[in-house]
Amino acid sequence: MKAIQFSHYGDPDVLQIQEVADPTPAQDEVLIEVKATTVNRLDLFQRAGSRPVGNLPFTPGLEAAGIILQDSNGFKTGEHVLTTRASLARGGGGYASKLAVPAKDLARIPTGVSFEQAVAAGLAASTAWGGLFDLGKLKAGERVLIWAGSSGVGSIAVQLAEHAGAWVATTASSEERAQALKQLGADLVINHRQQNVGELLQEAGGAQLVIELVSSTLQDSLQAAASDGRIILIGNLGGKEATVDTQAWRLKRVNVLGGGQLRTSVTNEEKFLQLIAEHAIHPLIARTLPIEQAAEAHRLLDSGDIQGKIVLTHA
Repeated sequence: MKAIQFSHYGDPDVLQIQEVADPTPAQDEVLIEVKATTVNRLDLFQRAGSRPVGNLPFTPGLEAAGIILQDSNGFKTGEHVLTTRASLARGGGGYASKLAVPAKDLARIPTGVSFEQAVAAGLAASTAWGGLFDLGKLKAGERVLIWAGSSGVGSIAVQLAEHAGAWVATTASSEERAQALKQLGADLVINHRQQNVGELLQEAGGAQLVIELVSSTLQDSLQAAASDGRIILIGNLGGKEATVDTQAWRLKRVNVLGGGQLRTSVTNEEKFLQLIAEHAIHPLIARTLPIEQAAEAHRLLDSGDIQGKIVLTHA
């Protein structure tokens, strides 16, 4: 089979297509032909060496959508499936054209949902669902602030929260992105470069739940939160450090919870895939490129100009 790998750390050009042996499934695994994967920030960090991998050469790719190649563990040949745990599969990550995936890690893709849509939702939607519902316990009628609404996780979280009946605020860096987020269902979009996020949320009554994807904005999140509010710390797009007013934190009784490597269950992944089939949510796809252009995809993501996910397709 073919796989995009890097054998040493460096710039995007270290990504090269290689012929490698097909994976042999273990007893609890299912062999799939990968049709689509995505580019995530972690892929860039691994390739550059800032997040070193265990062994080289290495095949990136955190998620994969594809076709079952042979009946196994309750799955039938030809079924369409998604895994948000491709990095744990036998054969490498989603940049490989075949993977042997534990059956417990496979979600069925419903009719009407393309491989590209499924994988563009994929890990982003799994993380968003986990933050909003598994950890955040979001309820209809609550106010939620979602940072970085144009990011992969943010754009899906806005839609999931709106679908759940929440009042949704989010942040953007331009009017163009703000308009796109309003179309996704956001009730309030704040230009964080020009406006005070915490003050505006307090004027709206405070957020019972904050999905914190930036980390360096934690003080703003504490200001934005209602008394007894919840902050789910998922990402650190703005860096790993933040200075906070612990007195205000203590007096407001805000609960800050680290999300860790957050994914929801396969059962819930099938629920959001069904929402895509019903046209209730729409994963944002910025670009679709053949897997052979993985290096170009890394450059595009690194540019910071992308709104939505970059999808890589296998022929």
